[in-house]
Amino acid sequence: MIGFPGIGLEFQRNPAIFRFTDTFALTWYGLIFAVGFLLAVTYCLRQAKHFGIKQDEIIDMLFFAVPAGIIGARLYYVAFNWGEFQEEPIRILYTWQGGMAIYGAIICAAAAAGLFCWVRRVSIGAMLDIGAMGLLIGQAIGRWGNFVNGEVYGQPTDLPWRMRIYSQEVHPLFLYESLWNLLGLVLLRLIIKKRKYNGQMFTLYIAWYGLGRAMMEGMRAAEFNLMLGRWMISQMIAVISCIAALVFLFYMTLFKKHKPLLEWTAARDEYEAYRKERKSGGADETEESEEAEKPEKSEEPAEREEENDGDSDGRESGGEDDKG
Repeated sequence: MIGFPGIGLEFQRNPAIFRFTDTFALTWYGLIFAVGFLLAVTYCLRQAKHFGIKQDEIIDMLFFAVPAGIIGARLYYVAFNWGEFQEEPIRILYTWQGGMAIYGAIICAAAAAGLFCWVRRVSIGAMLDIGAMGLLIGQAIGRWGNFVNGEVYGQPTDLPWRMRIYSQEVHPLFLYESLWNLLGLVLLRLIIKKRKYNGQMFTLYIAWYGLGRAMMEGMRAAEFNLMLGRWMISQMIAVISCIAALVFLFYMTLFKKHKPLLEWTAARDEYEAYRKERKSGGADETEESEEAEKPEKSEEPAEREEENDGDSDGRESGGEDDKG
């Protein structure tokens, strides 16, 4: 049972929607995650034109970034909880038992998206900008999956919006982070047409999310903290990433001259035209080689037909002479 005694709300907690077997079920967490992902992708596709990105480029990028994000989220968690998997490493693959970290997902997904953009001649900054908005949507919705699972809550509190879970009254951190990400999305949406350079919105996202995460990690229940000695890993990364993003924003705003936002699309379109030309050129060369390899039509049958016609004419005239 999960409740909010200060406002008189109470919910029966049941993570599974439908259970197929003892170990496999359709869960609310999975459904909420899927809804968040689909809404994020839909929003990004609708906003693609503002960044000079084609919709099919976003879809193609996701085939690389999504698996990389899932693997990164798991490896990040395992790296800082190795003692949990040391005796039975096969459990690293049991992702349905929980154990994913958002920072690992962001790092690996951004790296995969960057590699995709480098190969396809797409602006990495523009792709990360639009990806930042998708991340905020996905995180804002996805945190409600933590609520259903009864996880990601804070230390004890007596605030009016406190959450009661497992006989404790604690900070509802899932709600704090969901609202923080939603507010971040609104702020980025307000500056989408005022951005000065590609990559600006993603840098703002890193600063905004890092600031919020640094504050909220300090309120987390100890059981949900990834630790490195005395240090909370996620809080340390949040502080470092926030400071680095703010320094980068300061430098890019005051000391860097920026090119037109969509200037990069000319190089991308030129590269695509070159690829199409090579592809069609290769097809034409193949057709020409096939034509060249075709054997010339033999003249023998024609010559034989002429000879046969001559013989036939001779036989016909010989018959007429016999008659005469």
